[in-house]
Amino acid sequence: MPAEPLAVSEDAVLGGRLVLRQPLRGHRVGHDAILLAAATPARAGEHAVELGSGVGGAGLALARRVEGLAVTMVEIDPVLAELGRVNAEANGFAGRVRSVCLDVAATAVAFVAAGLAPGSADAVLMNPPFNDRQNPSPEPGRRLARVASPETLPQWLRTAARLLRPSGTVTLIWRGDGVADVIAALGAGFGAVSLIPIHAKPGAPAVRVVARAIKGSRAPLVLLPGLILADAGGKPTAQAEAILREGAALSLVEA
Repeated sequence: MPAEPLAVSEDAVLGGRLVLRQPLRGHRVGHDAILLAAATPARAGEHAVELGSGVGGAGLALARRVEGLAVTMVEIDPVLAELGRVNAEANGFAGRVRSVCLDVAATAVAFVAAGLAPGSADAVLMNPPFNDRQNPSPEPGRRLARVASPETLPQWLRTAARLLRPSGTVTLIWRGDGVADVIAALGAGFGAVSLIPIHAKPGAPAVRVVARAIKGSRAPLVLLPGLILADAGGKPTAQAEAILREGAALSLVEA
């Protein structure tokens, strides 16, 4: 019996600046992808690699913000990787954004075969799976995107370090209560770590942390003021609106 066709939706993000086709079931593009893209430093003429790209939410949001940037999106699920390719083309990025189906933990040889040689990236961005295995989602796609082992983050950062040129940057988003794991994992090969906690509302614990680090740097860690997504009444803050709907950057540099 032939497999049922994948049910997808077509959703506008970034205030309509991007339209993404994505599965109705499983992991869906949300605030994390847009925050990750906003925090990634990049310039025209550079090459950014997104690890674990899904349908391309973060990579395409970054390409929309930075004209002239080349982006390679790496995704293990062939269905999502193909949707990433379709989304890149539909949003007008076919000439500078590509999607490849590859495991982040694949060998350097496999990455080279996919056109991703060591030292070929100026920036790497990632939203790795960051939930533990105690309460996995029953949905396979969501489970693959969100469930991690203790080795997940170090493995992804090793891949990022290999792909990055000297002094290249890695940017990632992680659970707010896992900041110690982020700092520890970045200690192997990265420095100049900048952290921004993300709060759902004033006075609430951070739900996410966005981290940026520089390959080979010895500069100290900097903890920056947090980003608050909504005020006490639930209305999005001006900064959150600018980032999530208007495509503004999220600075991880001290003012």
